[in-house]
Amino acid sequence: MFRPKLPTMPQPTGTVTPPAVVIEPTAITPGTPAPPPVPVAPASTRPTIQLTPGTALALVGGGTAVVLVVGAVLVSMLLAVAITGASVAVCALVIRSLINADNRRR
Repeated sequence: MFRPKLPTMPQPTGTVTPPAVVIEPTAITPGTPAPPPVPVAPASTRPTIQLTPGTALALVGGGTAVVLVVGAVLVSMLLAVAITGASVAVCALVIRSLINADNRRR
């Protein structure tokens, strides 16, 4: 029950014949060696980027906008966590004072 059953490999059916193609060796004749290729510098396919004052100003403005948006999102998330923590602390104090007031009446 706990031992795996391994499948048996199927046996080939019919007659198996070797291939009828005969490969005959060929003689290798030495030839003249080819001259080594001259290295050629590959042409750059990327276009060259030219920064004009207008594009530089646009890049700076876009980067500033991204930084401001990311900063606002992070600050709002931190503020949400702080408000949630403060409200949980106030709820805990209220529940604690209710339990202590109930214990003093007895």
